[in-house]
Amino acid sequence: MIVLIQTDSLRYSPMYFFLSNLSFIDICYSSSITPRFLYDLLVGKKLISYNACVIQMWFFATFATTECYLLAAMAYDRFMAICNPLLYPVTMTRNICLQLLAGCYVAGVVTSIVHTSGTFRLSFCGPNEVNSYFCDIPPLLRLSCSDNYVSKTVLFVFSAFVVVLNAIVVLISYAYILSTVLRMRSSTGRHRTFSTCASHLMAIVLYYGTLTFMYVQPGGLEAVEQDKIVSVFYTIVIPMLNPAIYSLRNEEVKNALKKKLNKKIFLQLPKL
Repeated sequence: MIVLIQTDSLRYSPMYFFLSNLSFIDICYSSSITPRFLYDLLVGKKLISYNACVIQMWFFATFATTECYLLAAMAYDRFMAICNPLLYPVTMTRNICLQLLAGCYVAGVVTSIVHTSGTFRLSFCGPNEVNSYFCDIPPLLRLSCSDNYVSKTVLFVFSAFVVVLNAIVVLISYAYILSTVLRMRSSTGRHRTFSTCASHLMAIVLYYGTLTFMYVQPGGLEAVEQDKIVSVFYTIVIPMLNPAIYSLRNEEVKNALKKKLNKKIFLQLPKL
């Protein structure tokens, strides 16, 4: 997805600027977990050092939180494009897009520092067996032999704040978008707009839903086996699904892909 957008005229559009960065973040936070997971499966060692666990959690929390904010920024971008098309080129300039992206990363880094420092300030007396396939916050809090009430509360409050804040931005943006789309006279325009927005909404529901189930629900830290299934879903499955979700329902992405494939086939044809 990143290569396709960056080698096509789509890269000049704010929507695809954010989409390529979403793909980059998906790669980063999945890569902070999946290679180590596959290595452990192949070798059968299943050991991770304390420092490696800290680093893995920090990178995962940073990119996972950044994606939450980025999905909200993408909803705002769609709101400006559909509801304020005349102001869109002036409002969503390259500099504004870069500032929004930087804000997403800053929020992700700050949240990650809070969670990582709050988790690893606790004492771990052993047996230090993480009941998960990566160093996630809930299974590590269960291992702690010191009072983890503050860390649990911080996890719940910060996670709820991130999800609720971004969900509000998404809901307000799409409420205005829906109102604007329903007033469109052209059925073709309505269908095209709904098709573009549906892929984004699908990605939001999948991502926010799994994060809410994992970190926001009261007592969620005790659902050990359910956490394992959900964590596999949002760390491996969703990053793999996002490119398909956005490309299969997006005519511009499909047309760009067709152009690249046709160009490649044409270049490979032998000269007569």
